Amino acid sequence: MLSMYLAHQSGHEICYVVGISSPGESWIFHTPNAWLVSMIADAMGIRFKGAETDGTEAGDMEALRSALGGLDAEGVIMGGIWSDYQWDRINNICGDLGLMVYAPLWRKDQSLVYDEIGAAGIEAIIVGTFAEGLDETYLGCSLDAACKERLIKAGERIELSVTGEGGEYESLVLDSPMHTKRLAIRKERRDVSRGSSLLTVEEATLENKGQN
Repeated sequence: MLSMYLAHQSGHEICYVVGISSPGESWIFHTPNAWLVSMIADAMGIRFKGAETDGTEAGDMEALRSALGGLDAEGVIMGGIWSDYQWDRINNICGDLGLMVYAPLWRKDQSLVYDEIGAAGIEAIIVGTFAEGLDETYLGCSLDAACKERLIKAGERIELSVTGEGGEYESLVLDSPMHTKRLAIRKERRDVSRGSSLLTVEEATLENKGQN
């Protein structure tokens, strides 16, 4: 979301929100609560284009090619920061399709990127933890200064990315300056297993901003 916001602020027109869903895990894409991406697109008044992957590396690439192919767009906004794996694969697909890649966060300091999320007015929460030291108490936590301090403290014991880029945690955006409506979670389920925890959104609605 931050990359999209920065692109918008730089004068780029956001024509589509692209979402890739998977029945399980994915090599490259965010998977928890992926069904909400179309609702997030609606909340911003932007068209949605989706595709499905079987979760394999080859399936991820084929789904991305399918989702991006035929779009009336000049380029793709990428949110990667330091992942060469993501960078190489997304650039390869976009190159084949004649699309430019816009990556405003690429090689930025991750601590500064985390701070930019709040400074931009983006409201996001943690919906999955997958690293040692991050337990179920992080579920539902807003990505704010207090959460950052917890993540930094956890990172003193193990190496982790404060932005979660290494898969340490997954997040969900509820609101941003680009939203005309806010995503509201109405029903959720929390599952905890050894080494991971997950907040699954079972019901959600879009509500007017300021509405409780």
